[in-house]
Amino acid sequence: MSDDALVLKLAMTFGALSLVSVGGAPAMMPEIHRITVEATGWLTNAEFARDFAISQTAPGPNFMMISLVGWRVAGFAGLVAATLAAVVPSSILAIIVGRLYTRFSLMAWFPLVKSALPPLVLGLIVASGVVTARAAVSGVLGFGIVMASASFVALSRRNPLFAIAGGAAAGILAGRLGLI
Repeated sequence: MSDDALVLKLAMTFGALSLVSVGGAPAMMPEIHRITVEATGWLTNAEFARDFAISQTAPGPNFMMISLVGWRVAGFAGLVAATLAAVVPSSILAIIVGRLYTRFSLMAWFPLVKSALPPLVLGLIVASGVVTARAAVSGVLGFGIVMASASFVALSRRNPLFAIAGGAAAGILAGRLGLI
């Protein structure tokens, strides 16, 4: 596939995906994984997991993962195409939905639709976590770190950075002991 065709495919893929991205970039991760790893083979599971980790720990917008995919697949042109494709269509859609919100907010059915969105988005985000964990985790140690981190965040009121630090420490210790 030529570079121009690849850049166009990136733009078409992320443009279409941005139009159905209820819940933002984190909720799109299962589909991004399916497309980039399983359907096209643009990334391996390890590359996907690494790019996801970078995109979530680096400062900036949540859709940085999409920019990283574009960069990996087609260099700078891919980064620009994927990023613009992820931002422009969904921004236009947000403007349209904002106008419709004003117009239809007093209709009887509107509160029902509005109350259905948070559970939908939450389900998509949980699915994102599961897909990303499956892509990133290999072995009992990795599974244990995922479960401990998820339990810590879900059951405590502490900052999630403690879970990140604990996972990093467990990984370093396991590496020093030759377990990974």
